[in-house]
Amino acid sequence: MKTIDVHHYDAFTTVPNEGNPAGLVFGGEALDETEMLAIAKAVGFNETSFPVPSTVADLRIRYFTPGHEMNLCGHATMATLFAMKERGMLPDKQSLTIETNAGLLPIELKETGAGLKLSMQHAAPQFKPFRGSLKDLADALGIDEEEIDLSMPTVYGSTGTWTLLVPIRSLEAMKQMKPNNHLFPDILSDMPRASVHPFCFETVHTDSDMHARHFSSPYSGTIEDPVTGTASGVMGAYCATYLQPNEFSLEFTVEQGQELGRDGQVHIAVERRDNQLTVVMTGTAVYVKTFQVEI
Repeated sequence: MKTIDVHHYDAFTTVPNEGNPAGLVFGGEALDETEMLAIAKAVGFNETSFPVPSTVADLRIRYFTPGHEMNLCGHATMATLFAMKERGMLPDKQSLTIETNAGLLPIELKETGAGLKLSMQHAAPQFKPFRGSLKDLADALGIDEEEIDLSMPTVYGSTGTWTLLVPIRSLEAMKQMKPNNHLFPDILSDMPRASVHPFCFETVHTDSDMHARHFSSPYSGTIEDPVTGTASGVMGAYCATYLQPNEFSLEFTVEQGQELGRDGQVHIAVERRDNQLTVVMTGTAVYVKTFQVEI
């Protein structure tokens, strides 16, 4: 048996036990993939991250759900880099690159009056059509089909991790959702391992522009992710692609986690250059506690 120290940070908030929890394990270079997965399962958070050395970037980060490895995780990136900066492991670093399974991504770190802010550029946006049944999708989300807003497309999107973006008419419908995650793979037959990310433009907070929830693939071993950075990034690319295709730059704030009592916000900026979209996510994190698991 090995005893592993796990550092719990909450991302996209400055208040402990709000936002999105991430487990962080240092010394990942001494662990193999099977051990990392066992640790993530023992921790039980949506993601646990393992920063390790890289030969092509300032560091590499590996991300694991309790069920499998992820290519990229926004909130765990925020938590990891916030923790490393706070612990003096990134001295004098205001910019760096991280190696992920989604590619090399640039990071900016900035001290502000409100504390440390971290910005991460996402992988290039991609979209694919959803060919499944909207009725079956609505049933799996626990809402009426009429609550899906047909004025906007339901599509798969990725800025590092694939999710199904589902436009919803009302905040009330978002609150009523009770997902049956085990139904997702059959409904998402073109991409059965994707998560489902419903969103709407009614918000809880007056300083938010969009409200979202994020329901995990059943293969992940979790049900709902409180505040998702990568999915917020692909929402920005979605808006720039389908809703405001003539705008050269967009900025907005996504709120998430309110239904779970884990209020959080993610700031997204999108720029269009030479018909290419650049998506940047900005957030912060806060230390909660350190605990141990055995594998």
